[in-house]
Amino acid sequence: MQFETGGQPMGAESPFSGNPLPPNTVDLPAESWFRYGAKEGIYRMLKLWKKHDIKVTSHVVGEAAIKYPDVAKAIANGGHEIAAHGIAWDDQWNLSYEEELEFIKKGIDTVESITGQRGIGYNCNWLRRSPNTLKILQELGFLYHIDDLSRDEPFITNVRGEKFVVMPYTLRNNDIVNISGKNWSPEQFLAQLKAEFNQLYKEGKHQRRMMSISLHDRIGGAPSIVNVVDEFIEYAKTHSGVVFMRKDEIARMVKEDPKTLLDDSELKYNR
Repeated sequence: MQFETGGQPMGAESPFSGNPLPPNTVDLPAESWFRYGAKEGIYRMLKLWKKHDIKVTSHVVGEAAIKYPDVAKAIANGGHEIAAHGIAWDDQWNLSYEEELEFIKKGIDTVESITGQRGIGYNCNWLRRSPNTLKILQELGFLYHIDDLSRDEPFITNVRGEKFVVMPYTLRNNDIVNISGKNWSPEQFLAQLKAEFNQLYKEGKHQRRMMSISLHDRIGGAPSIVNVVDEFIEYAKTHSGVVFMRKDEIARMVKEDPKTLLDDSELKYNR
């Protein structure tokens, strides 16, 4: 559950991205669309998680927590993981090591001062990390990151010779990609979630499988999407052996498990 409202830069994608205003012009309707996430979306999703007794991971942008501290506190007080998402919705792939470290640290320090939780999981803006990101996360005491699309289960990678957990993301189950980007209907999104779940559930008889779903405050928090996610959760619950877990819980579970895969595909960046 991404909480980003208020952290977006001017000109960020919006329902009006195909017809942008001139540079340095405030797009007031677009700004109101982002506010929807803080005013309605997060609270609607929090009610859904409470209904099903599910605890989720929420990547919180620092500026979102500054502008809407009550929302950030409501997430934390609901027993959900407060994970990191930078101080602002901005690029970090183009920063120096020192600049990127400051960007990440300012974000976690800020959110911790508001919520009382210090993030140990990280998500870059649009997953676009730099070759230094994992080394910086390790230096700052993070346990895991999610900016990887290479597997359907968590794995370990070595960063400066020490274990670091990767909790893979999916674009397939992402509301910003499919609902906002492709204009999928709620029914199409539900069909995707069920089809993904069905296949992973079959594979889960023989290997570790994890399904990741990403919902953004202003998109996934819409009434129609919460309605179909509710239906999906009810469906998944009818299958034995299915559990809903926060990412930090999964990362801690797999880090020292000898059955967890080791994948050093990016070792040249992580030495």
